[in-house]
Amino acid sequence: MERKGSGNSCPGSHIHVDNLHRIAYATDASVYRELPLGVTYPESVEDVVALIAEARRRHTHLIPRAGGTSICGQVVGSGIVCDISRHWNKILEINPAQQWARVQPGVVRDELNLALKPYGLFFSPETSTSNRCCIGGMMGNNSCGAHSLVYGSTRHHLLEAEGVLSDGSVEVFRDYTVMELEERFGKRFWNKAYGECSENKTADGRSLIERIYAQLISWALDPQTVSLINDNYPDRSLRRRSCGYAIDEVIEDISAGIAEDISERKINLCRLLCGSEGTLAFITEIKVSLDPLPSENHLVVCAHCNTLEDSLLANLVALRHNPVAVELMDGQILALSANNLEQQRNRFFIEGNPAALIIAEFEGDRMEENASAFEKDVLQLSGSSSPSSSSAAAASASAASILSVVEIAHFATTKASSFH
Repeated sequence: MERKGSGNSCPGSHIHVDNLHRIAYATDASVYRELPLGVTYPESVEDVVALIAEARRRHTHLIPRAGGTSICGQVVGSGIVCDISRHWNKILEINPAQQWARVQPGVVRDELNLALKPYGLFFSPETSTSNRCCIGGMMGNNSCGAHSLVYGSTRHHLLEAEGVLSDGSVEVFRDYTVMELEERFGKRFWNKAYGECSENKTADGRSLIERIYAQLISWALDPQTVSLINDNYPDRSLRRRSCGYAIDEVIEDISAGIAEDISERKINLCRLLCGSEGTLAFITEIKVSLDPLPSENHLVVCAHCNTLEDSLLANLVALRHNPVAVELMDGQILALSANNLEQQRNRFFIEGNPAALIIAEFEGDRMEENASAFEKDVLQLSGSSSPSSSSAAAASASAASILSVVEIAHFATTKASSFH
């Protein structure tokens, strides 16, 4: 059985309500399960506009779904699941000179990087599911990866997006100066009093997008609100911030007064949309910044620790020496790998029976210097004077107890991928 969205001119707005589709889309990579009202495969922006109208008519909501790789149930729900991976999977434009790409949200991350490789570029946020997750999902979750110390998260690379709001309006989200917004909405539009909201507009005819910008700018210019946000939001120095709506990020340039003239200050709703898990707008196009391909040579150093607590101290030591990645491997993972025939070959560098490992990766011209400095410091922390490459004897008692430090090897990027 199929039901169609409002008007039959948009084939991609057909809603499948049979049990096969509903059961298939009732879960993702998480442990959660909930039958959706229906499933649809939008093909165009017009389809999305029609689906929004249909969802409003049914008093339900849309659930944009890309690769379905989320492990927290982000695309599980009782609404209408909109699978964008089937039709919206095209790379629209690559600009090597300015180092950006424009894609549809259903493009798989690794497939984008294959297309970028001839230009010596890549989209650097990396997830463990990069061979099947989509750029739209990475935007929704503000995804990052092992090398977030260097490349940050998806939010740091999101330049521009096009999407449909809940009132059916199609908007382009990018850097706008306050002057540009005033040209569209009127002088000091954020100071105007707003009436009650109707379906699409306030009683005085103002649109949803105007109300959004007005609210954010008014917050940014109110010292009390800014102080409240700064006191309660996570530290901005954290590279992996994916909790809640990043209101502090979106108002930062205006509230900080980076430009003395308020009309020259900028606001970009992409910072807010990234990490919003598809709840604020239905994204139809994404423009991301790119990075040069990293060096093919890396150096990995592994600290073997007696306790999990010691590994946390070793992590702090590693961060002093400019690693490109630091990973913790705890005892449970190590025990599982020891009993797994496929993973036993990946244990070649493990000495003895450590409770946890801290694995620090270095690259660049100073990688050997930085790696050696890490080895020296972490062994001083444990009270040992030199690294052990052949035994796993316990280090002397001190602030931390490091069994041994092993320099795994120099290896090429292809090997690094399999190692991670």
